[in-house]
Amino acid sequence: MSDSVMTKFFDEGASTALFAGKEGTVKAAFGSVNGCPVYCVEQNGGAMNAKETEKMIKVIDLAVKTGNPIVTWYDSKGADLKEGLNALTDAARLNARIAQASGVVPQIAVVTGVCGGNAAMAAANADICIVTEDCELFLTPVFTAQAAGDKGAASSAAAAEKAGVAHLVVKDADEAVAVVSRLVSMLPANNLSGAACFEFAAPEGGECAIKNLVDGGSAVELMAGTGKNIKTLLATVAGNVCGVVATAPGKNLCSCCTGKAARFVRLCDAFGIPVVTLVNTEGFVRSNTDEIAGGLRQAARLAATYADATTAKIAVVTGKAVGAAYTALCNADLTVVTDKGVIAPIEPTAAVTVLHKEELDAGKDLAKDTAALAAAYVAEECSAEALVAAGLADVVTDAAGVRAQVIAALDMLSSKRVQRLPKKHGNMAL
Repeated sequence: MSDSVMTKFFDEGASTALFAGKEGTVKAAFGSVNGCPVYCVEQNGGAMNAKETEKMIKVIDLAVKTGNPIVTWYDSKGADLKEGLNALTDAARLNARIAQASGVVPQIAVVTGVCGGNAAMAAANADICIVTEDCELFLTPVFTAQAAGDKGAASSAAAAEKAGVAHLVVKDADEAVAVVSRLVSMLPANNLSGAACFEFAAPEGGECAIKNLVDGGSAVELMAGTGKNIKTLLATVAGNVCGVVATAPGKNLCSCCTGKAARFVRLCDAFGIPVVTLVNTEGFVRSNTDEIAGGLRQAARLAATYADATTAKIAVVTGKAVGAAYTALCNADLTVVTDKGVIAPIEPTAAVTVLHKEELDAGKDLAKDTAALAAAYVAEECSAEALVAAGLADVVTDAAGVRAQVIAALDMLSSKRVQRLPKKHGNMAL
């Protein structure tokens, strides 16, 4: 990252160099971005030695002590081989500090150049990882993999996005500055700070449930390149920062979708950001291939993540929430269902084929009779009023009233406090 970009990152005249001395691979500074205090670490493309790594560790220690975010700009050829085995010790110490600071202060990694091996693990462990289109982010060098007969190009920004490593892909460092500045403003300074509140514009509206809910122009979608049937974004609702998880209407969820949502909810929970989940899905994909790829494990991870989260949780059933999808996504403090919403143990058509098998077998028009029975089943067992009576939902509204109900719920849950059972940590299916 050039000096000119560093200048653009901080508010004018509002930064102080840290550990300044002889020119090296790493520069560090503390300043403000849109009025928010933040630490910044910049690599300039050279090799890393022990002193440079120590600078990065010191910045993390300062950030944790003072409760402010860290933005690290990665661009390095790797460890200085003159360091010998000490390079491994340094890398282990840095990754350990990043892990220890996780959930204490927001950590944003921006990969603008080469970032491989241990540095790539450090970047991938950040809360949010942003990459530029021309960067190289890899665990194994491309030439090494190709020499072994693997012809893939796993080091590209597109590959990092598809793998779910990169939350955002931007054109260049200048665009990254703008995106990071916005994210720093939206994220709490640390795990004890409250979420930010902004002036806001009216929703954009239209057919999209997300656009009818969030303030106009406020959304920043994360991990858009993976898990296409679910969206995860930071946005504001009536000026209050929220995490929004939204299933694609009528689409089922694969292992990539569930893993993506779980990671995002985990981020929101770490920093007390309320989560609003918009649900309209018949459940998880019916695929042996996806299950072998980890579908069940990721679904279990998603359910456990929602259950474990202590931040404010609001579920809005805008369409269908069937079976295990309801279990995983609607573990909320308040569940809102629209008057068109349906919550059912299995898809209603499948339910009536079991419940009314003899009647259907004796009928003359199987398709027509099944449709009629399914409609009756929905009206009697799965209507909004029946769902509230059964305790599966708390509030019924029409589509136009969803935003008002969410705003009211956010206000009500703003003082939520939860006392966890004493334990070291859970053991969800990571």
